Amino acid sequence: MRFAVVAALLLWAGVASAAGGGPVHTVATFSILGDLVRQVGGSHVEVSTLVGPGSDVHTFSPNPGDARTLARADLVVVNGLGLEGWIDRLIRASGTKAPVLVASRGVSAIEDSDPHDHAGHDHAAVDPHAWQNVANVKIYVANIRDGLVAVDPAHRADYESAAAAYTDKLDALDRDVRAALARIPPENRRIITTHDAFGYFGKAYGMTILAPQGLSTDSEASPRDVAAIIGQIRRERVPAVFLETVTDPRQMERIARESGARIGGEVYSDALSAPNGPAPTYLAMIASNVMAFEKALAPR
Repeated sequence: MRFAVVAALLLWAGVASAAGGGPVHTVATFSILGDLVRQVGGSHVEVSTLVGPGSDVHTFSPNPGDARTLARADLVVVNGLGLEGWIDRLIRASGTKAPVLVASRGVSAIEDSDPHDHAGHDHAAVDPHAWQNVANVKIYVANIRDGLVAVDPAHRADYESAAAAYTDKLDALDRDVRAALARIPPENRRIITTHDAFGYFGKAYGMTILAPQGLSTDSEASPRDVAAIIGQIRRERVPAVFLETVTDPRQMERIARESGARIGGEVYSDALSAPNGPAPTYLAMIASNVMAFEKALAPR
């Protein structure tokens, strides 16, 4: 068993002590969380991210190096809501004594509205993609602030100040999102992406979200699901479909080809881009997605 081997490899490793003079060694499960921790922690944190930019948190498979990273942590930050199905086993294998912060704690979760089985893969009970609503990320930031204060109280004032400043940026971003989407005619406010990662976005901003795949990229859309989406696009004359950067584009390319909709561009659902890409931070990711939606769906 992989995790048993990992645990054996880590018997020699000592548990990292809580921050005492040096940076807080923080492990975030995926790139979006890693960025939020950096925004709040600043120079007081050293952030390691298990699932890096452009990589899929749903299908991630940990290795012994990831367990060693956790063993050295002062704080572990996870999304929760069932996103990281592998994290509990990895934490046990690592032997880490670091507190585990669930960044989504306090978010009003959206239940899976279509809890049927896709090709043998059951959906999660709730949608884990809560960060797609900017207002939810203010809750994430407050939780991260409190988690850092708990392990490093000496820098409480800095964490509180950084969290407040970043929250102001989130409020400004939320206003920009609403202004941009308001320029899209109501009949065009429909987003079709590969997997169902934009439910919180749709609920918050008045967009209808359609996806042939479920809440996880680890499932496959059945031919029936794909055919249903193609038929709906034709009936409702949906103008564009969007490619997610963490999924195989071939399915959406087929849907576009058979339905007559155009490809509206790439959007970021579960991962940031590389540092030199269009979405290296959470703020840039949301702005990039909204720009793609507006460009494809608003009148020219």
